[in-house]
Amino acid sequence: MSALLRRVRWSDLDAGARAALLQRPAQAVASDVQATVASILDDVRARGDLALRECGARFDRVVLDDFHVAPSEWAAADRIAPALEVAIADAAARIAAYHAAGMAQPYAVETAPGVRCERVLRPIGRVGLYAPAGSAPLPSTVLMLGIPARLAGCREIVLCTPPRMDGTVDPVVLHAARVCGITRVFKLGGAQAVAALAFGTGSVPRCDKLFGPGNAFVTEAKRQVSMRADGAAIDMPAGPSEVLVIADAGANPAFVAADLLSQAEHGPDSQVLLLSDDEALLDAVERELAEQLSALPRAGIARRALASSSAIRVASLAEAFEISNAYAPEHLILALREPRPWLQRVEAAGSVFLGDFAPEALGDYCSGTNHVLPTGGAARALGGLGVGAFQVAISVQQVDAKGLATIGPTAIALAGAEGLGAHARAVALRMEAA
Repeated sequence: MSALLRRVRWSDLDAGARAALLQRPAQAVASDVQATVASILDDVRARGDLALRECGARFDRVVLDDFHVAPSEWAAADRIAPALEVAIADAAARIAAYHAAGMAQPYAVETAPGVRCERVLRPIGRVGLYAPAGSAPLPSTVLMLGIPARLAGCREIVLCTPPRMDGTVDPVVLHAARVCGITRVFKLGGAQAVAALAFGTGSVPRCDKLFGPGNAFVTEAKRQVSMRADGAAIDMPAGPSEVLVIADAGANPAFVAADLLSQAEHGPDSQVLLLSDDEALLDAVERELAEQLSALPRAGIARRALASSSAIRVASLAEAFEISNAYAPEHLILALREPRPWLQRVEAAGSVFLGDFAPEALGDYCSGTNHVLPTGGAARALGGLGVGAFQVAISVQQVDAKGLATIGPTAIALAGAEGLGAHARAVALRMEAA
């Protein structure tokens, strides 16, 4: 049987081969995705709901007269399994606790006598959330988006999620929305949902900022609308899922294989990377992958993702961290005997999981951290989603005559250096009148 993961030795590769090995699957087809998305955005911008219906028929294979969730669908959300209802409530409580603890606070400081500078926080007025459901419904994503939006105090929260084949939204997704206090839900998926939220249509209100993960088309649509004057701001590039595992000789190969498969089953454009300085561990994980894959309901999807994934033999764990920082993974698992001391080596990652008993799946659902994370290498400069992404920070300054006399000369000197006479005069006139 051929290996499920491409096996390579890092020291055998030149710079070009190393870069190719770390390329994301979605990045390889970027030009085709860009053109398709641009066409969809233009169509929805021009024709609104009519274009949305045609896109739904084409991509979701569902023709809808009304994109709003019907009352009967909301009623079904009240009839989910009791155990699942408890699980959603438990996860929601942990997510809320984590995000509430990290909320930014307004502050004020006197930078000089008579000069008071402040920062106040205001919620973004209307936000658009996207919860994928292409191959499986994701109520967890609704929680990850809706809870920080609620904590931020956003006036209006709009959710789009793809319909099922019967034209309805999964009741568990709707139950999660209700837990977050979301009442405006539209049955729309893909790039067309992003277009609707960004531009507005007859049915869907235009939103100020868009949030949520998705496939390569959703990610590209978000990127494009964020660059258009008539578009919307976005949270981050949050595309196809990815995980990088750094494992030492003592790692449990069954655990490592399970973590790799838990990401691979998200979609065929997901990517998993395993780095280890131990050849025997790589061999053992390969055997576990084959055994566990055979029992997975989504084995076909996972197998396609594994085809674009690699097991990399490194000379040392230090080298593994250098590779990880260059790749900047969405999820980083440290399957090490003493993971905490290595955390200081992590420079770029969306979310880190320390040790054998912190599977990435806990972060996906209920540890409390957010699973909407930067992908495609964006973790070099961006962090995971938090309440602050749903707020704007506004600076305020209050100055009295004494304060003006104290700092005014500084402003006049700098304005003169920059050749901006009106700036200097605006200060000088007040100083003379004080």
